[in-house]
This record gives sequence, C-alpha cells and structure tokens, in this order.
Amino acid sequence: MVRITKVHTGGGDGGETSLVDGSRVSKSNARIEIVGTCDEVNALIGMILMEVNRLPDTHPDGGTRITVRRVKDVCGSALGRMQSELFDLGAELACPPDQIPEYMQLIDQQDSDRLCEEMDAWIEELDPLESFILPTGTGPIAAMHLARTVTRRLERSMVAIKEEMRPLSLQYVNRLSDWIFVLTRWTSARLGEDETLWTPKGKREAGTADMTRRQNANI
Repeated sequence: MVRITKVHTGGGDGGETSLVDGSRVSKSNARIEIVGTCDEVNALIGMILMEVNRLPDTHPDGGTRITVRRVKDVCGSALGRMQSELFDLGAELACPPDQIPEYMQLIDQQDSDRLCEEMDAWIEELDPLESFILPTGTGPIAAMHLARTVTRRLERSMVAIKEEMRPLSLQYVNRLSDWIFVLTRWTSARLGEDETLWTPKGKREAGTADMTRRQNANI
C-alpha cells in the first residue's frame, strides 16, 4: 500500500522533476509531456464518470430507467478499471524501458486484448457507420469525444519517441482511443441519443447572417 505524507518538496521549483529511476529531467522533457498527457486522459475519464453518474435513472413516477442503469453499470465498471490501468501506464511511461523496476506492474497483452473484446461486444448492438460523427452530444457523450482526442494526442507523443517505449504500451494506447470511440457510440445508442453526423459542404446552410437579421427584426 502506498503511503504519502507530503506532496510539496520544492524539488521542482527550478523546472526539473524526477523520473521513476531517480534521474532528473526538465519538465519540458518529451517523456514528462507524455506522462502529463496520460494523466490528462485519466482526469477526463473521471469527468465522464461524473457525467454518467449524473444521468437520472428514475422516471418522474419513481420507476427505474433500466437503460440508464445499464449504462451506469457498464461505464462504471469499464471506466473505473480504465482509470487504474492509466495510472499503471503513467508510472511505466515515467521511466525508460530499460529502467523499469521489477516490482512495477505493467499493462500486459491481456489488458490490451480486453479492449478489443469489449469493443466487439458493444459493436454487436450498433448500426454500421454511414457517415463521420461530429464530436458533440450531451454531458457524458461530449466528454467521451474529448477523451478520445486527448488519447490520440498521447499516442502521437509516444510515437515521437517510440524507440524508448514498450511496443505493447503503444498498442494499448492505440486501441484505447478506438475503445473510447466505440463506448461513446454504444452509450449514445443505449440512451437513445442521436449521433450528430458530418454534413457535406454542398448540403450545409449558407450561414446565419440572415437568420440573425430576421431575429432582430422580430424583437
């Protein structure tokens, strides 16, 4: 069990921090940027959990909304596990692969494959995509889209120094972004929320200038 009694040390006041192996690097170091982005994804997962838990799971008459309860159960289990896995990943990313302590528990192939298994289960309930989906929606849906994009940023940062990364860790993060995307679609479908589809240029409205002027004229 980890026991932390003090957070502030002053060791980073000069713009440096320590990797897991004890080596000191600048806080602008590429590896530190990766660790920070991993933490950012984890924080967004926490935001998604907050938004999911806010969903009303009872009808006005007091009856249970079974669909919402199922979304809460699946998201609570999957995203709760994901936060711990991202914490494991962040610890690994905070040290070069040849300096990983023997005691550290690492993301393994089973963890990575589980993402694919869950995606396959969710996709069974979904209609095939016929257009691109725009990143918007109600609380948890919009937050999921944001988490997906930040996960891709994490992947890009890792690829930039992939020679210093475990290939399995990179595989896991690549799959994680897809996992969040499919979970977003599954959650939308379960909640009965329509996905916002990309509109080709020729079918978009010309603009809102005339609409604004009509509104002003009716004031």
